[in-house]
Amino acid sequence: MATTSATIDLPVPADRVWQLIGGFGSLPDWLPYIPESGLSEGGRVRSLTNEEGDVIVERLEAFDNDARTYTYSILQAPFPVTGYRSTLTVHEVDGDRSRVEWSGTFTPAGASEEEAIALFHGVYTEGLAALRETLQA
Repeated sequence: MATTSATIDLPVPADRVWQLIGGFGSLPDWLPYIPESGLSEGGRVRSLTNEEGDVIVERLEAFDNDARTYTYSILQAPFPVTGYRSTLTVHEVDGDRSRVEWSGTFTPAGASEEEAIALFHGVYTEGLAALRETLQA
């Protein structure tokens, strides 16, 4: 099983960051390469459409509003991995700063471990950079 993670420190209170990213259907609000997200099964399954029109279906596995974290798995996606599970967490650094961590575990399938890690590390780092831009706008 492979793992990767990315973190970003933001000059924004953790509650404000969580308000933006804590909703399971909120990716289009801060992630430009996911322009569409639809929820089903009472909000526990999201169907995402990326800029190329690919559909990614994910299931919410755990959610803790007080700890500002959620974990999800991929049910369907055009990625060369199986057993994908990811966690997004907003940590309070102090009253005016926060740290966001996005991490994942997966088993490469049809790609090398290095290629799969590079793919998701890129998703996480680009996603967190987009989050910073959205919060600064």
